[in-house]
Amino acid sequence: MRRALLSVSDKTGLVEFAQGLIAQNFELLTTGGTRAALTAAGVPSTEVSDITGFPEMLDGRVKTLHPAIHAGILARRDLPAHMAALADQGLAPIDLVCINLYPFAATIKKPGVTRAEAIEQIDIGGPTALRAAAKNGASVWAVADPADYPAVLTALAADDADFRQQLAVKVFQITAAYDAQIAAYLADDPFPDRFTPTYTKRQSLRYGENSHQHAAFYAAPDAPADSLVNAAQLHGKKLSYNNIKDADAALRMLAEYSDRPTVVAVKHMNPCGIGQGATIEAAWDKAYDADPMSIFGGIIALNRPVDAVTAEKMHKLFLEIIMAPAYDADALKILEKKKNLRVLTIALPAEDAAPRYETVSVTGGLLVQESDTRLEGPDDLTVVTTTEPTDDQIAALLFAQSVVKHVKSNAIVVAKAGQTLGIGAGQMNRIGSVEIALKEAQQNPNFAGAVLASDAFFPMNDCVDYAAKHGIRAIIQPGGSIRDQESVDKANEYGIAMVTTGVRHFRH
Repeated sequence: MRRALLSVSDKTGLVEFAQGLIAQNFELLTTGGTRAALTAAGVPSTEVSDITGFPEMLDGRVKTLHPAIHAGILARRDLPAHMAALADQGLAPIDLVCINLYPFAATIKKPGVTRAEAIEQIDIGGPTALRAAAKNGASVWAVADPADYPAVLTALAADDADFRQQLAVKVFQITAAYDAQIAAYLADDPFPDRFTPTYTKRQSLRYGENSHQHAAFYAAPDAPADSLVNAAQLHGKKLSYNNIKDADAALRMLAEYSDRPTVVAVKHMNPCGIGQGATIEAAWDKAYDADPMSIFGGIIALNRPVDAVTAEKMHKLFLEIIMAPAYDADALKILEKKKNLRVLTIALPAEDAAPRYETVSVTGGLLVQESDTRLEGPDDLTVVTTTEPTDDQIAALLFAQSVVKHVKSNAIVVAKAGQTLGIGAGQMNRIGSVEIALKEAQQNPNFAGAVLASDAFFPMNDCVDYAAKHGIRAIIQPGGSIRDQESVDKANEYGIAMVTTGVRHFRH
């Protein structure tokens, strides 16, 4: 008869798995809570303390940490000396170890949890036994995930050595991630000396940015509710690599706007149109009118439920993704008429969201930084010209400022309050972005009275000169150049109102 050690905090599927092991001639060794659950279900098992000769100690901190357990797990079956050593001590091999770890990650997510409570959920015996089983994976089955129970029973019957090795690898992945989460929590430092992020594969992707690149999508264990990894897909094809990057960019933009119905349209991780209105339909109309050409094939994010009228307008276009907190039943039926359109529900950001951090890979390393969640308000503006901005211009300037931080540098946004009109992104010189943004904006019938935002200062006055000659009457920029006065003088020459913020919003 073979032996299996079962000691699980998550009892999902436990009884059925234990019954399947008994059917395959396993004797079950169990610890307190696991034994109680099996006994209540009429499944026989032997308590670990009956094997070790020691009771569970220290409020359950010590249960399986004993040579009678670990020798049975670690003994190599292909070495006669190991098997003789077991026999000399009256011990038997343990052929399967099924343990899932204390719920540390779930515990630290609970509101008001104390450090002491979190520390009590650091599992010691569980990872030790699992790692021992995984190290001896040539002979021992190491089972750490309840989702694997049915597959394990099938593989046991076939003595599938390859699957047993896959389980061993999974154990080391799980225990490494577990330790990383504990270290991050205890350090309480976003920039520790040893940075060990951990992610779980959400899905394999058909390809990456291009069809010859392999890719996969991973989720962080502490991903916020309003992140893309926690969105629910209601309809359409699976998300692609580029879809995911664009959708994430759209959600970052949408997070800026909670007080008014807002629609964000994104192409290639840049906004191509952002609109606000009294209703979500009015916001859609402004986002669409901002750039009717570029929105084709775009990613749309809305911060209010989608009604049938708005859905009908979106349905007329080819769009890749639509994301919103909810959809009226009639709206969803309209959108589902397009087989490939990806329709997702999203959560909206909490007002008291904790600081967030983002990572970017570089060859041989990783960059980590705090996310740029700063949003300027009226009190952050300094008027540097003789012409003062009007109240309407201030509203437009602040809206443009909220957009420009999400545009690839060099970034220029031409807008009115509640609507972008033209966007210049990613140019190697700033005047190029100004020209692109104004060329687009001047085609919009709503252009009169537009303002301009820049993500960085103007080191020369050419951008101000060009903007003034093409209808711009107010500008917002960080300031900070040693040649600021040249741009201010140029603005004064044209009677333009210019404000500075003292804050740069590069997005490379």
